[in-house]
Amino acid sequence: MSEKVTLGKLSTGVPGLDVLLGGGLSEFSFTLIAGAPGSGKTTLAHQIMFALAGPERHALFFTVLGEPPLKMLRYQQQFSFFDMDKVGPGIRYVNLADDLRAGDFSGVLERIMREVEDFSPSLVFVDSFRSVVQTGRSGNEGLWDLQHFIQELGSRMATWQATTFLIGEYTQADVEANPIITVADGMIALSHNQEHDVVVRKVRVVKMRGQAHMGGSHTMRITGDGIRVYPRLLPLVKAAYTDANGDPRRIPTGVAGLDQMLHGGLPLGHTLLVSGPTGVGKTILGTQFLQAGAASGEHGVAVYFEKHTARLHNAALVGMIRAGHVTVLDSLSLSLSIEELMDDLVETIEATGATRVVIDSLSEIGLYLAPEFRHDLRLTVFRTLSVLASRGVTVLITAGHEQSEPGLSFSIDNLCFLADAVLAMRFAEVDGRLCKFMTMVKVRGVAHSNELRGYHITDAGLEVDEHTAPYDRVMSGWPTPRVLHK
Repeated sequence: MSEKVTLGKLSTGVPGLDVLLGGGLSEFSFTLIAGAPGSGKTTLAHQIMFALAGPERHALFFTVLGEPPLKMLRYQQQFSFFDMDKVGPGIRYVNLADDLRAGDFSGVLERIMREVEDFSPSLVFVDSFRSVVQTGRSGNEGLWDLQHFIQELGSRMATWQATTFLIGEYTQADVEANPIITVADGMIALSHNQEHDVVVRKVRVVKMRGQAHMGGSHTMRITGDGIRVYPRLLPLVKAAYTDANGDPRRIPTGVAGLDQMLHGGLPLGHTLLVSGPTGVGKTILGTQFLQAGAASGEHGVAVYFEKHTARLHNAALVGMIRAGHVTVLDSLSLSLSIEELMDDLVETIEATGATRVVIDSLSEIGLYLAPEFRHDLRLTVFRTLSVLASRGVTVLITAGHEQSEPGLSFSIDNLCFLADAVLAMRFAEVDGRLCKFMTMVKVRGVAHSNELRGYHITDAGLEVDEHTAPYDRVMSGWPTPRVLHK
């Protein structure tokens, strides 16, 4: 042969799954969908079937000793992907229960082939294939019968140019000892693991011949629209935004004194981490950041994990929401995955054209994540900021921490290293009063002030003093510097 064979790819219609598969399913392939009861195997098979089936591509769905076709249809039609008009002309259900009672694989194979010849399907599904296996003879004879049956089924489907799916309740140990894995061109494994009170669903592409697929386990969800997969990917980050002179483009933060400390504003596309103890004004600064965007015609997205602070006591935020300048994302779920959070953010940004995002605050985000995502908050934040950076939005993200810690600390879990800019806000006792001070700790790629500035919270928001705060008057609220003696 002088020319390379090109494999046709079929889009599964399952959001995110084609990414794991390396572009889709290979046409005419033989794929095993495996997993424990309740992991979503039948739903995944139906979602793929309804996405691909049509007038030019018929589908045969064989049911065995699992759910009867009528019962299966009753529940599957609750999903939005289900199209009743396709059932009959484009999709046909066949029950193999009577053929299996004979316990002869050859009889089952012949029934399948008669249906294939009659309907000429491009897609064939057998659910549950494990039920077929369990009806066979035991011992070496049964194993040989099974292997012969699988090989015959695979070769005949390929001859008919049908893409075949076998659905079965297999664990990893079951598959490794089963001849089906050697014959199958691909295997998609589903699982649902419980940690504490939370169940996290995962999908993994174990094998897929002839194409580079993604390894590892990836989070998935079953919703009213069916299954959605969240690939664990880091997007490409956009280059820095510069003006005609090659200087970074800056945007106002909504606080004039802070823009002065930033030498003209926050660089476009940067992430600003605002760090400080409770009551220091972090949420107010986030609101002013959104207000500055709204004043220039920009749309903003706010993700609040302190709902009572954001919603009930912030009239400026409520006004922007009602005017359509800001979209608020929140969730009642206490078992979010970081993929779901990123997916909601990206969808909202694309739908609204948002250029500013506020996340308030990282200190509470762990309450809403599933336990496995709480263990590494740093990785969670890194992936979130990477997704936002790829969209070119400018982000203000807050982080609360106790001020009583020894030494200068700007965030929990060293999250300050992930941000492009860090603003530290603190309290200090001055002349018998509790006063507030801020300083820019870092801004990547540009010069900035390192002054310590006092500020006040008024009805208009944060107002920053014009001059540097006297060192000797505010050191009572900051760590005492060490003096080295010779």
